[in-house]
Amino acid sequence: MPKQTDLDPRATLRDALPDRYLTPDDIAEMFEVPLETVYQWRKKRTGPPGFRIGKHLRYDPADVRVYVDQRKHADTAAA
Repeated sequence: MPKQTDLDPRATLRDALPDRYLTPDDIAEMFEVPLETVYQWRKKRTGPPGFRIGKHLRYDPADVRVYVDQRKHADTAAA
C-alpha cells in the first residue's frame, strides 16, 4: 500500500524528502511550478542548488530542505 508521501510529492516537504536525488521534474511537482521555472531558478541561481551528473541535473534532498527552511525564515523575518 503506498504511503501518503508516495501519492503527494508536496507532502515530502512537510514530512521527509525521498532517499534519492531529485530531478527537475520532481522539484517542479513539489513546488507546483512549471518545469521552465525550475530551469530559470537554476539559471538565475535563485532556487535550490542543483548539480550535474553527466548531462543530468539533480538535486540533493538535504539541499532542498535547507532552501525551503531559508525561504520560510526569510519570509517570516520580512513580515
